[in-house]
Formats: sequence, structure tokens, C-alpha cells
Amino acid sequence: MSNGIWLFALLVFFTVVLLFQGTIVPVFSESRKMSKRIQARLQRFADASGGPELTSLLREKYLRDLSSFERMLESLPGMERFARILEQAGRDTPAYRVVLLAICLSIVGMLGGWLMSRLWPVALATCFIGLVAPFFIVLRQRMQRMARFEEQMPDAIDMIQRALKAGHPFGHCLKLVAEDMEEPISREFELTFADLSFGNDPRRALLGLLQRVPSVSVTALITAVIVQREAGGNLAENLAKISSVIRGRFRFQRRVKTLSAEGRLSGWILSLIPLVLFGVLWITHPEYMGHLTQHAMGPKLITCSIVMGTIGILWIRRLVRIEV
Repeated sequence: MSNGIWLFALLVFFTVVLLFQGTIVPVFSESRKMSKRIQARLQRFADASGGPELTSLLREKYLRDLSSFERMLESLPGMERFARILEQAGRDTPAYRVVLLAICLSIVGMLGGWLMSRLWPVALATCFIGLVAPFFIVLRQRMQRMARFEEQMPDAIDMIQRALKAGHPFGHCLKLVAEDMEEPISREFELTFADLSFGNDPRRALLGLLQRVPSVSVTALITAVIVQREAGGNLAENLAKISSVIRGRFRFQRRVKTLSAEGRLSGWILSLIPLVLFGVLWITHPEYMGHLTQHAMGPKLITCSIVMGTIGILWIRRLVRIEV
């Protein structure tokens, strides 16, 4: 049954990876093209503002506060990007500590799985779970925080609009949002207001907000403010239209989410049926599964089913993941 154990572990591995990815990635997400457009606009703002990027300056200050060994770890490839993800998740933990925690958990998981089962597939599975668990938690928190920020944006824009009509300057409007609203939008607008108060250029201050929260709603707000400062116009009226568009986008998202609930549930069921059925037959009729795993064509059939099941799960996820 060694071949059966390995094949079953492989099936569990692929299923868990795909389902983990399905829980990390929300049903409604900005497409890769939209993310590229946001980054391109962000780069244009940075080029137009002149000087080094704000994130680079903050990164240099952050590295100066660390020890030499910590700076070496934080300078490894991918650490800067992961540190930005941690910031977007609302966590102040250094990036290298999360990576070291993941490595330690993977080692502990592998040793624990081996000591409890004496099976390498189980040890590798527990090692993988320990390795991805910290990153899964961080990505989940980032997704929830970004979703919460998006939900707060229409109210924040309405508050800025009313404050502008009352005669307040734009910087004071950001302060009102930071004081009257809850996390996470209060923290981000407070950082932007502090950046303006310290004498930074408004374009660069707004650029810092977009770098911390890369979203379509923030891009629309910043574009409206920059256009008004350079070309003039009624900023309060433009913000009212932007708020209306964002609320309509949310209504459309919720409607489509309700209509696609059946498809998403079907995707989960179809993804779990092969794994559950394989495990039930293995427990209730091990001799029946023995004929499959010990036959010459058995491993090839199971491998083919794993490949086809993986393609099916990816295809279902593509169908139920709607980009708005």
C-alpha cells in the first residue's frame, strides 16, 4: 500500500493547495491588468513628483533602525515586497521574523508528522502546512483589511465632500476622516495628513497613500484631487460622482456574488468529492483500493485523475471568480 499512500498524499496536497488559494483570493478581485494599470499610474505619479519614491525613503529609514544581521535578512530578495504586504495587512512585524517563523513551523511540523505516523507523506504534508500557515494568515488579513478599506471609502469621500463645501481645506478634510472613522481608513488618512503637515508635497503625500493601499477607489480619489489642483474645477462635485460610482460598484458586486453563490458552492463540492470518496473507500474497503494501487495501470489512472481534477478545479475557480 506504499504506492497508495504516496498517491493519496499527493491528491491531498494538490487539493489543499488549490482550496487554500481559493480562500485567499476573494470572489471579487481586481484583475491582473487592473493591478498593472495601478502600478503604471503610480510610477507616473512618482516620476512627475520628482525625487526618490516615498517607499524607498521609508525603507531606508526602516533598515537603519535594525541591527546589521537584521538588515542582512531584510535585504534578501523578496523581503521588501513582503514587508509591503505586511504593512497592507496592518501588521508591524518585520518581514524576516515571519519568514523565520514559517521555517521553524515547517521543521516542527515535519518532525511531529514523522514521529506520530512514521510516514514520509504525512511528514511532508505537515511540513508544508507549517510553512504556508503564516503567509496564509498574513494574506488573509491583508485581503480583509483591503476589503474593509474599500467599504469605508464611499463614506470617507462623502465626508471630504461635505467638509469641502463647508470651507475646510483639503488637508483638514483628511484629518476629519482620521478622527471620525474607524480602522483601517482612519490610520491611512492620518498618515497622509501627517505627511502633509510635515510639509511634504500633496502629490507625494497622496502617492504614499496609493502605495500603501493600491486600489481603484483610491486611484480615483487621488486622480480627482490632482486634476483639480492642476486644472481647476469643483472638487466637491467630482467627489460626489466618484462616491456614487463606488457605491454602484459595490451594489453590483453584491448582486453578482449572490447570483454566483450556487456556482461557488458547486465548485467546493466537486473539488472535495474525489478526495472524500477516495478516503472513504480506502478506510471501508482497503482491499478494493489495493487492487487499484497494486495493479500496473493503477498509479497511471490515479495520476491521470489528479491531473484532470486539478484542471477541473482551476477551471471552476476561473468560472466563479468574477472581476469587477
